[in-house]
Amino acid sequence: MTTRSADAPRFHVALPLPAGELLELPREPGHHALRVLRLGAGDALVLFDGGGREVPAVIESVQRDRVLVRLGEALSPLRESVLRIRLAQAISARERMDYTIVKAVELGVEALAPVAARRSVVRLDEDRAGKRLAHWQSLVVSACEQCGRNRLPSVEPVLPLAQWLASLPAGGEELRLLLHPGPGQRLRELHPAAAVTLLVGPEGGFAPDEVAAALAAGFLSVCLGPRILRTETAGPAAIAALQALWGDL
Repeated sequence: MTTRSADAPRFHVALPLPAGELLELPREPGHHALRVLRLGAGDALVLFDGGGREVPAVIESVQRDRVLVRLGEALSPLRESVLRIRLAQAISARERMDYTIVKAVELGVEALAPVAARRSVVRLDEDRAGKRLAHWQSLVVSACEQCGRNRLPSVEPVLPLAQWLASLPAGGEELRLLLHPGPGQRLRELHPAAAVTLLVGPEGGFAPDEVAAALAAGFLSVCLGPRILRTETAGPAAIAALQALWGDL
């Protein structure tokens, strides 16, 4: 079995990956390997199951649109952050929300919770919310393929902010932080925590009663400096700072 090279392309495959077996790549990763990356017999790649395991593999044959790979020995490299971060992001315009999700995954979040706030520009009915959720989950997969993560962060169903706050357990052990312009503590002033939930508002910010509801649910208002960050910037910026303070950056 050819060993994995540092630049071998990575593909998420939600299937058992037994060492030494011959596996046909599912349609989407097979198409990407064959038609986009132009891989062929003898080329190395890496498959991961989303639960923590990755397997080096080599393309054994290509038959029309079928890509058959020979699997190597499974590995379990540790690439997850020691700091458990859940990002609750108020839904923003499509490109902004996509940016936030991809960068949050690259920076190590373990869960994403899209919430509908009063000032959210985007309004999703049940059908559109389901389609958008599937789109966000595909972004998570792509980001993990790119950044080397082998565990897929979860993407929770869309909930109104009030309902999401009500779902939080009373007396939760995680540190709850509300990113809100104006007075607030700086991240470096906080005591280190092993788990953090970040709550970020939409383009127009949270309404005053939404801020009050978050504070009543145990969130601390924090400030990311004297400048007001855009909604797609605030979450990734805070995650990077927290990883530098208490995590693995």
